[in-house]
Amino acid sequence: MIVAPYALGDPVNDHGVWSLSNSGGGEAGYVFETGLLAPLPGFSGQAINILVLIDLEGRFIETRLLDHNEPIFVSGLGEAPLRAFLEQYRGHSIAEPLVVGTPYGAGGAGSDLVFLDGVTKATASVRIAHESILAATLAVAREKMQGVKAGPAPRPDPDHAEHLDWQTALEQRLIGHLSITNAQADAAFAGTKWANDDSFDDPEAAFIDLYVVDLGPPAIAQAVLAPETLAEVQRFTSRAPDDELLLLIEAGRHGLVSDDFVRNTAPDRISAEQDGLPQALRDADILPTLAANTPPAFEDATKMILRMDRRLGFDPTRPWELTLQAVRMHGQFQPEAGAAHFSVTLQTPERFFLRPEAPAALSPFAEALRNRATDLYGLAGLLVALFGALLAQSRLAGLRAFPAVRLMILSAVVLFVGFWGQGQLSVVTILAVLRGLKGGGLEVLLYDPFGLMIWGAAILGFILWGRGFFCGWLCPFGALQEFAHHIGRFLRLPEIEPPRSYGRALLWTGPVALVALLTVAVLAPEHAEAAAEVEPFKTAITMQFDRPWPYVLWAGGWIAVSAVWFKGFCRSLCPLGAAMRLGGLLRIRRWIPRRAQCGSPCQLCRVRCRYDAIARSGEVRYSECFQCLDCVRIHDDPRQCVPLILEEKRMRNAA
Repeated sequence: MIVAPYALGDPVNDHGVWSLSNSGGGEAGYVFETGLLAPLPGFSGQAINILVLIDLEGRFIETRLLDHNEPIFVSGLGEAPLRAFLEQYRGHSIAEPLVVGTPYGAGGAGSDLVFLDGVTKATASVRIAHESILAATLAVAREKMQGVKAGPAPRPDPDHAEHLDWQTALEQRLIGHLSITNAQADAAFAGTKWANDDSFDDPEAAFIDLYVVDLGPPAIAQAVLAPETLAEVQRFTSRAPDDELLLLIEAGRHGLVSDDFVRNTAPDRISAEQDGLPQALRDADILPTLAANTPPAFEDATKMILRMDRRLGFDPTRPWELTLQAVRMHGQFQPEAGAAHFSVTLQTPERFFLRPEAPAALSPFAEALRNRATDLYGLAGLLVALFGALLAQSRLAGLRAFPAVRLMILSAVVLFVGFWGQGQLSVVTILAVLRGLKGGGLEVLLYDPFGLMIWGAAILGFILWGRGFFCGWLCPFGALQEFAHHIGRFLRLPEIEPPRSYGRALLWTGPVALVALLTVAVLAPEHAEAAAEVEPFKTAITMQFDRPWPYVLWAGGWIAVSAVWFKGFCRSLCPLGAAMRLGGLLRIRRWIPRRAQCGSPCQLCRVRCRYDAIARSGEVRYSECFQCLDCVRIHDDPRQCVPLILEEKRMRNAA
């Protein structure tokens, strides 16, 4: 799983974290699995296990899928979209505020957030994978990489005014100074083969006389740079505002870089470190001219400006080390290099910087809310309108255009709630809740606020009307079946209704399917997702029939059946419908108006009910009612309701 130029090193703890080695055998980073460090449960109840490789600066080298059991990727989209999502982490740092979504709204363009493209139809599963990666990587960073932290680094304060010159800055230790004499350098090589490979006349003369100046704060830069160089530095920082520029002046005889150094690359003899972690240095390709008040000896000194990236965890207000490598060569024909290292510690005072507040780390639920804000507002508007209309059911059913209004609402349910919003409820969610209750957490539900809002509406519908609110008005697959039945009538297909006794028996197939699914989930959870394919919802709504032919045949077959048998799947095999019947027990009132004559002698509503939800006695069986309002329409219409027609006739005869 780990390819060149990297190799697996030694284990660094007992939590599955291993060191990562580079081609030279040196430490290059860390390797770990999210399933061991952050086993967040997905919809299957199992964690999405991802192999993560990070370097010593907290950048993602690789994020690779190991195993998972997410339903949408197992038997839906396939693993390719999930693997493509994971590729986006490469090159990003754990220090960056990474979020899944699109840059709009309050957290949109212009913020410090880094957005990763999600996967359509699998938003919740992708967020679970993202949270697993962040949680596991931050755990490693806190333990092994103390310098890597999420949140923005301090930025130089452009408004901080302070009169400084070279001498004042030196006295206030705003300028780092490393002084190594020839004798000290010679002592560093004592006892090695390079001990006699340098010659000098004065042991106390400067071998290294290095000055380091942080040019980030404008007040310090103005004190040490000539106006033309200062202007060039300002232009550079305007293009690269996250870079911290460093001025290096070496007035000794050693120099800063080798003769092979190429400008605008990493210096070969200079390195930096903070909190035990290396910091990347790079030449800024600026030839500096110093201010007039700097020491005259600097005229012949070696000068260069380097750049460091604050986004990678570098904080100039905390101590860090700059190290200069002194090199000696031994031999004539194939000289062998030896090195000694000399370091200077630097820290720029906090007063020169602004420390912006880190973007507040949003909970997965809050992040999902932000990314689906527009969809949630639209859904809320639809639900409010639907609740309002059904609370005034007599007026709604009495509209002359009621059939057209109903079809418009069902169209919005199919297109917006189903195909666009991916809000088709499923028995899979019920299984996930049961697993969460067993495992002690229901966080998986928070990754899909759109579906959670529909579940909330369905539960409120249970209290007001029973199962009919969801099954009759808010189920995208149920709406598809109803459209299929209307198409069947338009095509003049025969309308088939099973014998009443057989139809009553079919009502038990849904509860049997629900019990079977629950049994599989408890006794053989590894087969639960396959068993849940008895629901055609994933194929028809989530995947929009983009699946292998057996799944398409199953889902399309039920829609075809609905063209001749009204909503056949809803009235027979649907395990979710069986669960909705149980939810309907929460109903607090009988909302369908009835008269004493209903059932005796009038049987019109029972005969017209396409769900067979009205008993011969005229009583409504709410566990089977889909709230189509046909019986309400008949009940309130003096031209259809038989008791009203007879009463009008009696009054006319009496008159």
